[in-house]
Amino acid sequence: MEIVAGIDIGGTKTKIGLVNKSGECLVKTNFRTKEYPDLEKYLDKVKLSIDELTEKLSSDMDLLGIGIGAPNASSRLGTIEHASNLLWKGTVPLVAKLRERIDVPIKITNDANVAAIGEMLFGNAKGMSDFVVITLGTGLGSGIVSNGKLVDGYDGFAGELGHFAIMPEDGRMTGLQVKGGLEAYVSATGLKRTVLYMLSKYMEDSRFRNIAFNDLHGEEITQAAEEGDFIALKTYEYTGEILGKALANFTTFSQPEAFFLVGGLALSGKWIFDPAKKHMEENLLQVYKGKVKLLPSGMLNKTAAVSGAAALIWSDFT
Repeated sequence: MEIVAGIDIGGTKTKIGLVNKSGECLVKTNFRTKEYPDLEKYLDKVKLSIDELTEKLSSDMDLLGIGIGAPNASSRLGTIEHASNLLWKGTVPLVAKLRERIDVPIKITNDANVAAIGEMLFGNAKGMSDFVVITLGTGLGSGIVSNGKLVDGYDGFAGELGHFAIMPEDGRMTGLQVKGGLEAYVSATGLKRTVLYMLSKYMEDSRFRNIAFNDLHGEEITQAAEEGDFIALKTYEYTGEILGKALANFTTFSQPEAFFLVGGLALSGKWIFDPAKKHMEENLLQVYKGKVKLLPSGMLNKTAAVSGAAALIWSDFT
């Protein structure tokens, strides 16, 4: 049986699974990333985890390779560079070090690119050669596929659309100190910041007038919108408008067939999709109008990140 190991490296947890050609994660495990501040010991744990998983499957299993999704990962250099939420600082030669332990093809890229490749092989982008995945979590990431290939740039860091300055004059700061960057408005964190903005702008009653910023959660904002809360509705309309206009601008770069919204904020459904679609369509150049779809992910399961990482290797076998 042919299999690929998928690894999702997060600041809190590292998730590892063995994935078949259909994108199904057959066995999986996880451990806390922060318990391994020493890179060598961390990679020893990764190898041990893969060995333990392979033992659970048939003895005739053929490990074709390892795909890895990680923050600040360079697909071309095989490194993780200056990741703010990981304990290993500077430039980390993760692929080269792991290959010393497991002699198979190993690929790494950032989480948004993993989502894009996973979507193309196993999700709703099957059959598409031009699309963009927008990940809406704590920040905003983007994986761009053009002419059937991932756009990864000169040394593997292309597609940082979250730090595209949309309001440079007096805008909010992103996590990388870009003034007016998109992720400061369109992300789980950006949504919370917009709630505070709307509370200061309007006097209408809202459940959020008695909730501290750190106690705000995206699910609660969505629930409030469902219940007709004025501030929640204004927050989503404002967020969707900014996202829609940004997507219209991004369309001029590679003319994607579709944008896919994934991550926590995308789970709000119509509250983010409807205004984003409306304002995207209104701001598209005439030649693009009616041609660009805005779609949910087809990878909405608990192993999506692991299967997406494995897709980095499976893409060479399709």
